[in-house]
Order: sequence, then structure tokens, then C-alpha cells
Amino acid sequence: MPSAAQAAPKLEGKYSDWAVYSRAEGNDKICYAISEPRSKSPSSVRHGEIYFMVSNWQSGAAKEQPSFMAAFPLRANRAPEARVGSAKYKMFVAENESFIENSNDERALVAKMKAGATMNLKAVSARGTNVSYAFSLKGITAALKKAKTACS
Repeated sequence: MPSAAQAAPKLEGKYSDWAVYSRAEGNDKICYAISEPRSKSPSSVRHGEIYFMVSNWQSGAAKEQPSFMAAFPLRANRAPEARVGSAKYKMFVAENESFIENSNDERALVAKMKAGATMNLKAVSARGTNVSYAFSLKGITAALKKAKTACS
């Protein structure tokens, strides 16, 4: 029988191009807004499942924490970069995920996401392939509100 830590995510709602899920993580609960890219480049490679998410932990361990998740390992010494408009945010790599290092930059990126239409993300796979993704930001504000209330 699966433990609470292995519970399947529960769909909390869909908001245009974003969905909100919650799941148990041990004695905590994680609620997150998540989206898939509208475009993937280069088209000649298999990208697999690619996501950008913004997570809240009920315990407060994370609040509106943006992260990128690839279906392949990322090159650790080549920081992925999220861009909304002219604002750029460097991320650090943890295997196939990347995160914003500084909480002020996390808040700034989330604010730009709420105000923007598209977020572009560039990364380098562990094999050295340069990849880029365009995420629609339509629905992000409503999705973030839902993720916050689902974990409060």
C-alpha cells in the first residue's frame, strides 16, 4: 500500500495554460502551479516531458518557489536562464531540475511572470545540447492564487 509520501497529485484546478496540483510529502503538503512549454527547440531532439512550476509548501518551507524540470539531466556548470521581457534570472542545476538561488530573485521572477505573456527558458543538457522553451503565462496569476489557498 502506498504511503502518504507517495500519494498521487490531486488536480486542484486549471487556469488557461496552467494547472494546480497538490500532493502529500511526508507530513507536509505541496501545492504547485505547473505548465508545459508551448514551444521546444531544437525540434530535432526528443525533449520528453518538460515543466515549469511554482511551488508552495504548507509548512512554509517554500513559498512561490519557481523551478524548471526537464526529462533529462542538465549540465551543472551551465546555469539555465529564465527570461520574462528583458528581465533574466539565472538558475542552479540539481540533476534534471533547476531553481533560483536567491529568494529576492524568486519573488522578482514570479512578479514578472504575473505581469508577462511569455517566459523563455534556455538550458544545456548534460550531453551539451542547447535547448530552449517558451511557456505561456496565461492563467499564472489565478493558478498561483489557487496554489496558495490550497496549501494554507
